[in-house]
Amino acid sequence: MERLEVSEVKLSELEYSGRLDAEYYRPVFLQYEKIVKIKKSVLLSELSDFLIGPFGSAFTVENYTADKSYRYIRGKDVKQMKLMDDDNVFLPKDDFDRLSKYALKENDVLVSVVGTLGNAALIQKENIPAIFSCKSTVLRVKRIRAPYLLTYINSKYGRSLLLRKERGAIQKGLNLDDLKTLDIYVAEEELQLLIEQVFKASVEIERKSKKTYTQAETLLLNALGVANFLPSTENVNIKSFKDSFVATGRLDAEYYQPKYEEMMTHIAAQAHQKLAALVTIQKSMEPGSDAYTEDEDGLPFLRVADYNKFGITAPQKNLKASFVIENKMKLASLKPKAGTILFSKDGSVGEAYCLHQDADFITSGAVLHLTVRDTKQVLPDYLTLALNSKLVRMQAERDAGGSIILHWRLSEIENVIVPVVDRTIQTQIADLVQQSFALKAKSERLLETAKRAVEIAIETDEQTAMAYINDQTGEQKP
Repeated sequence: MERLEVSEVKLSELEYSGRLDAEYYRPVFLQYEKIVKIKKSVLLSELSDFLIGPFGSAFTVENYTADKSYRYIRGKDVKQMKLMDDDNVFLPKDDFDRLSKYALKENDVLVSVVGTLGNAALIQKENIPAIFSCKSTVLRVKRIRAPYLLTYINSKYGRSLLLRKERGAIQKGLNLDDLKTLDIYVAEEELQLLIEQVFKASVEIERKSKKTYTQAETLLLNALGVANFLPSTENVNIKSFKDSFVATGRLDAEYYQPKYEEMMTHIAAQAHQKLAALVTIQKSMEPGSDAYTEDEDGLPFLRVADYNKFGITAPQKNLKASFVIENKMKLASLKPKAGTILFSKDGSVGEAYCLHQDADFITSGAVLHLTVRDTKQVLPDYLTLALNSKLVRMQAERDAGGSIILHWRLSEIENVIVPVVDRTIQTQIADLVQQSFALKAKSERLLETAKRAVEIAIETDEQTAMAYINDQTGEQKP
């Protein structure tokens, strides 16, 4: 059993906090609390109004709609510093109107309070109109700049002090009353404004990154002649037993929808290969829940929810140091290398992301590692984009459909048909993808700069923090 380091605490402090759990009094929490309180900190309740999400039964997944007018922001959409927006879901206008008291506003800060705790993201104009779920709480900011508050909450001080307040064992959560008592270091207006400028610059660069990625996607679809491909909405397809079960082993009617046949016809008209002919496939591992820890010194454990086609977010779980030591050799062989394509077979099936450097994490068993056999035949960045295209994603939808938790069998994945375009077009696509990820990396560096500047202001002074920002960005302070 791992030993939890705690500090001696006076009875009066226990009575004040109302907490008896040893985790709450870890030395790092007490140290951070002391540092922030010495500075000019105030309680979050003085800087924000609060809006808790609707009951879970107020809106359910069965009511999602294809109409993209009104977004429904789930708990899993709220990541550190930003909202994920590559897998958005939407609700009908009637439900939006019915739940209008939960409508988000620009500059609202969403904090995840159920499930994965402590993530905070800023609502921007392009995210609304939208309703949020019960997994988050809204901070409607006053007397402080929203991007600055967001950055503080995501800094090591704000995030640690926020996670310190979690309650519960099986289903952990953050109570509203606990949120209200979070200590906030309030910087002077000059630093707040500079942090806001850095944040906005990061957002703009990320927009350029996504625009560049879209150009790569469009280039592929144009090369395949399917840029305007709209799958059939017909849901009836008459098949003989020989042409259905005998040929595929599938009896579920959804598998034979005309849109899937049309999609396969498009691919068959192009040069193509089965995925197994293009890559080697390595499975990862499932260590079991006893191996997990949320301590920062563990080995990061990446799950399907921790990545998408645009990149990787910080894994929310780590593997315990004791587990890593016991399985050192096996784990070393499972760390994916540069050029590996992460490919999901469970949950959000068919999500692909290509690593451009060796990873220092382990992936869950739901993530396969694909390694290109011959880069003269297919480039990893091109293949990744092709796997994320609608032509391949529809194969994932067809094969894995019909379950509550989607599962894509390895035998089906090996037989995925991938279009292989001319080498010149592959190179153009790969160049655009690499430009996109270079911009994304720059955007993320700016966010890290902003967080580190807040930490420097707390640890030293604000002038040093502003000098750090100017040194990192090459920009002059406002």
